[in-house]
Amino acid sequence: MRDFRLDIPDAELDDLRDRLRRTRWPEAATVGGWTQGVPLDYARELTAYWADTYDWRRCEAELNGWPQFTTGLDGGADDCLEIHFLHVRSRHENALPLLITHGWPGSVVEYLGVLAELTDPKDPADAFHVVLPSMPGYGFSEKPAVSGWGVERIATAWAQLMDRLGYDRYGAHGGDWGSMVTSALASGLPEALAGIHLTMPLADAPPEDERKPLSKDERAAKMFAKRFAVSGTGYSAEQSTRPQTLGYGLTDSPVGQACWIIEKFWDWTDCAGHPENVISRDRLLDNVMLYWLPGTAASSARLYWESFRRRRLDTVEVPTGVTIFPHEMTRLPRHWLERRFTDLRHYSTPVAGGHFAALEQPETLVDELRAFFRPLR
Repeated sequence: MRDFRLDIPDAELDDLRDRLRRTRWPEAATVGGWTQGVPLDYARELTAYWADTYDWRRCEAELNGWPQFTTGLDGGADDCLEIHFLHVRSRHENALPLLITHGWPGSVVEYLGVLAELTDPKDPADAFHVVLPSMPGYGFSEKPAVSGWGVERIATAWAQLMDRLGYDRYGAHGGDWGSMVTSALASGLPEALAGIHLTMPLADAPPEDERKPLSKDERAAKMFAKRFAVSGTGYSAEQSTRPQTLGYGLTDSPVGQACWIIEKFWDWTDCAGHPENVISRDRLLDNVMLYWLPGTAASSARLYWESFRRRRLDTVEVPTGVTIFPHEMTRLPRHWLERRFTDLRHYSTPVAGGHFAALEQPETLVDELRAFFRPLR
C-alpha cells in the first residue's frame, strides 16, 4: 500500500486552457435541443467556463482531503496494475466495510458527496468503512497494457484488495459497470460478502412460457428500454468495437472528451432536459477531469471491448438489495431479477433519480444502503 496524493503540474492545466481556447467548432445542429447531441451554444458556454472560471485545485483539494492509496493488483493473472482507491475508515468500531464500484462515464468523484454520511452517520449502527477504487484504466488507476481486464478479472482484483485491507466480510455496492463487477464478485466469492446492493441490476428474461404478465409500470420500463436501444446506444457500439480509434480524438480534444461524457449526463439523469438541473457544472467538470488529466478515453472505453458482448449473468445467491431509479435506462421487473438474484431481499423504486444516483439523489441512495445492510451486519 502506498499513500497517494494528487498534484497536477501547472503546465498540464495551462495546456488544457490553451486547447479549450483554440477549439475548432462544428456548425450547429439542424434541429433544436439535444436530439443530435450536445447543443453548440451549451458546448461553447461550458468550454468558456472551463477555460476561465473552473478551478481544478478545488477538486484536487477535495480528493486529497480523503485518504487515498495505490496498490498493485493482478486479478489472478500475471500482469499487475497499480490501482488507485480511497479508503475511508469510520470512527465507529463496528462499521461494516463497504466496497463501492463506479462505472462509465463515472469515477470516484461520483461518491465524494456521500462519503461523510456513510462513514459518520448520526446512528453509529449505520456506519461503513468505505473502499472506493478507480476501475482499471479509469481515473488514476493504471491502464491495462494487455487484454483480459474484463468484469470477472476486476472482481477478482477487488477481492484481493479487500483481503489486503484486512476485510474478510464486507458489503458491496455498484451501478453501471460497477453493478456487473459487484454481481461477479458475489457469484465468485459469496462467502466474503454480507450482501450486495445494485442500482442497475441485469438478468436474463425468463423463457416465454414462464413469463408473468407485466404491470403498467413494467410495460412502460420495457418501452423506455426499447427507445434507448434505438437512439441511445451508439456510444456502446463504438466503445465495444473500436475503442482505440475513439481514443485518438477524445484524448486530443478536451471539448470532445467533455461532450462525449456530458451528453450521457443529459440522457441518463432525471434532469428535466438539462444535466445542470440536478448536478452542478463544477461537479460535471470534476468528473470529466478524471478522464482528461490521465488521458483515459481509450482505456476506459476498452472495458466495453472486453466485456460488453460477453456479459455473464451467473446466479447470485448472496443477499441482494436493488434500488431502481425511475430514469435508469434498464429497469427490469422484480420477478425477472429473482431468477438470477435468488436471495433478493430489498427492491425499491424511488420517485425521482436516474443513472448517477449518488450525484442526483445522494440522500436517497444513502438511505437505501442503510436500510438494506442494517439487518445484515
